Amino acid sequence: MEKELDLAMLRNQTVEAAAELFATAVVKPGMILVIGCSTSEVRGRSIGSAGSQEVAAVLVDALLEVCQNRGVALAIQCCEHLNRALVVERSVQERLGLPEVSVVPVLHAGGALATEAYERFQDPVMVEAIQAHLGLDIGNTLIGMHIRPVAIPVHLVHNRIGRAFVTAARTRPKLIGGARACYKKT
Repeated sequence: MEKELDLAMLRNQTVEAAAELFATAVVKPGMILVIGCSTSEVRGRSIGSAGSQEVAAVLVDALLEVCQNRGVALAIQCCEHLNRALVVERSVQERLGLPEVSVVPVLHAGGALATEAYERFQDPVMVEAIQAHLGLDIGNTLIGMHIRPVAIPVHLVHNRIGRAFVTAARTRPKLIGGARACYKKT
């Protein structure tokens, strides 16, 4: 199936989707981008049926590049077999005070993207949950549990990576107060 997909095209689509999401939000260094991805869906197959380390490697390369250029941390969500735990850098886990969990993602328990991220991150650790500022869901993997309230859907022009649909979200702080509240400095 990979022969039918242009890996350079997958890389470009991933960069374009992330860049488009970043353009819709005020992105600051230290923010977190959560990624959920079915490489099976990218390949045009049913979720969980045909994971690909080759596809995962291309996507992880692109995501690391885009995020490092902006100072954004990556959190890669595992599949439901690992209860959607996440791969993060130890520095992120320690900065946020997230409890570490003991598991190592593999292709059929965690997914290809999480497995690739675990192998490629400098000092990977696993955590159960995170509250990310931004999210890209590649192939309808359901990342909502790892997005901060209030999530705002971002309708991407570049909404496909391979054959998978991409859903994006950014967040904003909650608006609190009543009739007298102001939300912008005047």
